[in-house]
Amino acid sequence: MSAESPKAIFYALAANLGIAIIKFAAAAFTGSGSMFAEAIHSTADCGNQLLLLLGLRQSREPPTPLHPMGTGRAINFYSLLVALLLFFVGGAFSVYEGIHRLIAREPLQYVYIALGVLGISVVLEALSLYGAMREIRAGTPNKSLWRWFRETRDSDLLVVAGEDIAALAGLAIAFVAVLLTVITGNPVWDACGSIAIGILLMLIALLVAREVKSMIVGESASPEMRREIDAFLRARPEIRSIISLITLQWGKEVMVAVQCEMIDYDHSRTMVEAINVIEADLQAHFPVVRWVFFEPDFVNR
Repeated sequence: MSAESPKAIFYALAANLGIAIIKFAAAAFTGSGSMFAEAIHSTADCGNQLLLLLGLRQSREPPTPLHPMGTGRAINFYSLLVALLLFFVGGAFSVYEGIHRLIAREPLQYVYIALGVLGISVVLEALSLYGAMREIRAGTPNKSLWRWFRETRDSDLLVVAGEDIAALAGLAIAFVAVLLTVITGNPVWDACGSIAIGILLMLIALLVAREVKSMIVGESASPEMRREIDAFLRARPEIRSIISLITLQWGKEVMVAVQCEMIDYDHSRTMVEAINVIEADLQAHFPVVRWVFFEPDFVNR
């Protein structure tokens, strides 16, 4: 997902805003703990999407003497905040609400309204997830979802996809919990559904936080891009061998530091001109590469 077109975030924000309003109304009518937990979850998701939009905006700020490489990694910080909110506001609160309902044993009312709202919410969340999956497939059409999750450098899209998957799974749990409550007449099922939703949200939040933390610490460019950059440099006739190649993902952009042994040149100026051509061609071939640090060196043979 490009920083200029955060479509998946807007899809998720629109879906969660509508879902939160419907869920709160249904929770008030039915007294369902699972429904109330889902309403809190959707409200938290709305705030999460606003945080991601703020992070994207800040990540576009130009370089300054204090931040000479810009603020592209600001989006990773906001993505980590979202993961923490998903854990505490969504997950922990849902567990607390479920335990409270388990003790109080409050009966449900208007259960068919709850089931209808959950069905509508499933449709809206599925549309939001479809938008996120379309963005994912546009960039990595041949990867499994799990492999993309482990290798992606788009922290904002990672968070949106994680939220949507958690939301759909949570809705399925809430639907089953309310349905079992209707069939058995026992509100314990509804309370257990709220606890299960909370545990699910906390697990997904931990997975997302682990990936985002790795991005904050500093990750290389994606494995595919690093291999392509390496192949591009090895194919250059000006380069005899690559001594070292370092890539660093910086928000939506990439920094490349390369140490190479060049072919023999009669003059240092000629070699510098050749390096300038390599750098320009590299950035033209890989538009996301914003910085190139090129060091010619010798290999002791």
